[in-house]
Amino acid sequence: MLQKNILRKKYYYLRKKKYFEINKEFFLPLKDLIKSNFKSKKIKIALYYPSNFEINVLKIFGNNYLKDKKTLLPIIKRNHQMDFFLWKKNEVLLINKFGIMEPIKSTSQIPDIMLVPILAFDADKYRLGYGKGYYDRYLQKYKKKFRNILTVGVAFSFQKYHKLPTNKNDVKLNYILTEKGIY
Repeated sequence: MLQKNILRKKYYYLRKKKYFEINKEFFLPLKDLIKSNFKSKKIKIALYYPSNFEINVLKIFGNNYLKDKKTLLPIIKRNHQMDFFLWKKNEVLLINKFGIMEPIKSTSQIPDIMLVPILAFDADKYRLGYGKGYYDRYLQKYKKKFRNILTVGVAFSFQKYHKLPTNKNDVKLNYILTEKGIY
């Protein structure tokens, strides 16, 4: 089994090489997922601000059903921690130490659905990220209290790997969304 650092490099370059622009229809499967998992229409969706050839989740605003949902973006904190804050399309963003856009800090929010960026994923719905553990730490902390946080990894289908190396800190996602649908 390849080590995580080797897989990170491999899948980063693969994503860069094969990247393509998605359209708003990419997020249509989320509508059914939301309807089947949440009774309330007032849900909060945690996004990420796309960088490094990640799928552009901001295209979600083009989907009529999803564009009126409350959206959150993460803010990175010390000790590899993060929290999510309300953000609306076209609101002012700040650049963090990694060059990633973040909302202006307000009161942190717990998402109902979290869209998670991915370098690679496997059939067991484990993901490989950049290696700092921000999402895994967040989910370990909050999934114990708020079991209903639905996690959806967002990737291209070519990012699938047969079996990722995992450890006790890796959090399994509920779903993986690709251009071919939901796993």
